[in-house]
Amino acid sequence: MIFSSSLLESAVNEFAKLPGIGKKTALRLVLHLLKQDEGDVSHFSHTISRMRSEIKFCRNCYNIADADLCNICSNRMRGSEIICVVENIRDVIAIESTQQFNGLYHVLGGIISPLDGVGPDQLTIDALVERVKTGAVKEIIFALNPNIQGDTTIYYIGKKLKDIPVKITTIARGIAFGGELEYADEMTLARSISNRIAVEHYISSGL
Repeated sequence: MIFSSSLLESAVNEFAKLPGIGKKTALRLVLHLLKQDEGDVSHFSHTISRMRSEIKFCRNCYNIADADLCNICSNRMRGSEIICVVENIRDVIAIESTQQFNGLYHVLGGIISPLDGVGPDQLTIDALVERVKTGAVKEIIFALNPNIQGDTTIYYIGKKLKDIPVKITTIARGIAFGGELEYADEMTLARSISNRIAVEHYISSGL
């Protein structure tokens, strides 16, 4: 791809760094911005810059937040006795879209995957255990991707929580094994949450 402007080429190269964006798509996006009012483009770039510099992570659940607590943790209408454990922030968004869960979340920041160099110490597992130890939590729902790494993570955390009087469940296998939550349709994900099963049964039959 040959460019007549180094500024245009630089902009295209930056957009092409985004996941799922190739050079042709990046070029379309840049040319679109060139057609927009300069004020709109400035607002766009300022919004992205402000998002990167000012965004925080909730000190309670590690979800994305504008303040110390995210909008979910600070909402007194949410049920604080149930925590849904997810791998990443995209999974929070996917579950919230179903409008079938009214508890709180805990974002692990990944799943245990030795082959990828991800161990328990690199996740927010200890913080989750401390939340459960307060005694205010009555149920933990694991909503992790149904694959070997997800199963391993559930098993590991389940062992860490075995001496704490809390109900531990996982979403039903409405999600195909090897699938990812963020790509599941809302109805399937909602049913998986509603029909969750006890982790003891899940581990004995799945591992």
